[in-house]
Amino acid sequence: MTQTEKRSEILRSALVLISQKGFHGAPMSMIADQAQVAMGTIYRCFESKESLIHELHRELESRFQTAIMQDFPSGEPLRERFLHVSRVFVRYSLASPTDFCFLEQFYNSPFGVSYRRDRILGNNDTGVLQKLLDEARKDGMLKPLPHTVLCALIFGPLFCLVRDHIFNFIELDQKLVDACLEATWDAIRL
Repeated sequence: MTQTEKRSEILRSALVLISQKGFHGAPMSMIADQAQVAMGTIYRCFESKESLIHELHRELESRFQTAIMQDFPSGEPLRERFLHVSRVFVRYSLASPTDFCFLEQFYNSPFGVSYRRDRILGNNDTGVLQKLLDEARKDGMLKPLPHTVLCALIFGPLFCLVRDHIFNFIELDQKLVDACLEATWDAIRL
């Protein structure tokens, strides 16, 4: 294996193990075994477990952003653009449950606190959702709620919806997904 292949295999193994066992249940030794590399190889590729986790998050975030921008309805009304972002979130999460489980753990752990704080509070953020919310607020389309509350009203229900589907509590079909996305839009709009 080349160094690039080893690095990719370490990331893939970390993703699978952390998604299944959590951050503390997936020590570097287990990740090395799963990736079939020596422990020293992991530390040549990543300074620490924390840097491995942050790199994995960046990679998954990049995949998700790429998915959002694919077929993004730039010229459409704001509602349609919002529904596109929400629909892609659900579709991506359902198609990639391992990615979803990792991201859910990341955002709800100390690893994700500073990242979420910057994203939710809009610090240095030029993401699509931030731009949509800024535009909607400027146009007087949103309930007068703090940005953190708007994000909770959007992503709280969507995370629960996807998680409950993955754990077989509910069976999502397109009709139910569409109804939930509309309900999410209704929760934040005036």
